[in-house]
Amino acid sequence: MKNLSFQKRLKFAAHGVASAWRTEASFRTQVLSAFAGASVFAWLGASAVWWAVFILISGAVLAAELFNTALEHLVDRLHPELHPTIKLAKDCAAGAVLILSFAAIAILAAFLISRVQVS
Repeated sequence: MKNLSFQKRLKFAAHGVASAWRTEASFRTQVLSAFAGASVFAWLGASAVWWAVFILISGAVLAAELFNTALEHLVDRLHPELHPTIKLAKDCAAGAVLILSFAAIAILAAFLISRVQVS
């Protein structure tokens, strides 16, 4: 599987994103939240800096969600039984998504506060 063309590697990545969209409610929720945030930024005319911060945090949340999904699938395949250490690993991965999600909410709040202060 080494040294495959960019097109094939891109196809694998797109398959992973599409699979997460189909099978993971959390991923769909995060994508829809990103679109909702983008709508707010567009409606209120966010500057390029705010857009850059928003895109960065949204990408981080979605990437973390994909890492979390990948970890869950891998661990469930390799060790389907319940185990406290595996549960902890899954909980930590979910916690990473939660922290980034709170950061995204804080960025949206900071943007809204900055808009109110300018008015």
